[in-house]
Amino acid sequence: MLITPTNLKTLFIGFKTNFQSGLNTAQSLYQQLATVVPSSTGTEEYGWLGQMPGMREWLGERVVHGIESHGYSLKNKSFESTIAVPKTAIEDDTFGTYTPLMAEMGRAAAAHPDELTFGLLKDGATVQCYDKKPFFSADHPVKDAKGKVTAVSNADLGGNGPMWFVLDTSRALKPLIFQNRKNPNFVAMTAETDPNVFTKSEFVYGVDSRCNVGFGFWQVAYASNKPLTADNVWAAINAIETCKGDGGRPLGLRATTLVVPTALQRDANKLLTAELVPVQVGAEVTTESNDLKGRLQPLVSPWL
Repeated sequence: MLITPTNLKTLFIGFKTNFQSGLNTAQSLYQQLATVVPSSTGTEEYGWLGQMPGMREWLGERVVHGIESHGYSLKNKSFESTIAVPKTAIEDDTFGTYTPLMAEMGRAAAAHPDELTFGLLKDGATVQCYDKKPFFSADHPVKDAKGKVTAVSNADLGGNGPMWFVLDTSRALKPLIFQNRKNPNFVAMTAETDPNVFTKSEFVYGVDSRCNVGFGFWQVAYASNKPLTADNVWAAINAIETCKGDGGRPLGLRATTLVVPTALQRDANKLLTAELVPVQVGAEVTTESNDLKGRLQPLVSPWL
């Protein structure tokens, strides 16, 4: 192929089509546990985190509840992926071998939010959320009905197995926040005067985006590294559904999702789909109905 502006434009359109195909065909999971928040600045403030609105009987004037600012903010980060195509590959018409790579770049761009979101969930026992405690902590501060601060736990980390999670993903604000500033954008440097072309005889194609991930309400999530058993899952469900906000007000949460790493997918499938489960009665093993069947939606991620 002759290196002309017209041919390079045609090649760019073809590579971008390959990229877009990979981007569109990839199946992302992050929106199942993260609320997508559009961003218009370098940093977004979430000082209102910690307040779950509730209704009261309207007697007299409205009671305006001041929102305590927790100073939680997310700064957008820049991400990129870049591929160099030798000038000779275009001159010799062998650039077709790069089309799968462009599609793979698109797939990777689509999977990147999953990698960020599930990666943060996995690190939740060490990364702080809005109350300056790790997202999964044994001592989140909550005020009881008398205004006394008590410690509330949303984690059972006394085991040594893989981490698994029970979440309530039914709320407007899910357990995690995916803050999107700029969607993946496919670009190229192919002008004869570009440094990469002039000095290295390479045409450069790449993608860039801007985003970040953070934590929402810790009350809607529970983590454990103990064995994935029915009793332990029920303990996580009960911890979420009995959680109260400041003032002792029940939050009305309902656990909806069991998130597990690939290593636990078989155990999770058995827990949530089996009709009967074995039960030890004295020296004998019998079966009984599985009260977890259909109770939670399983979600398996390779990023955990």
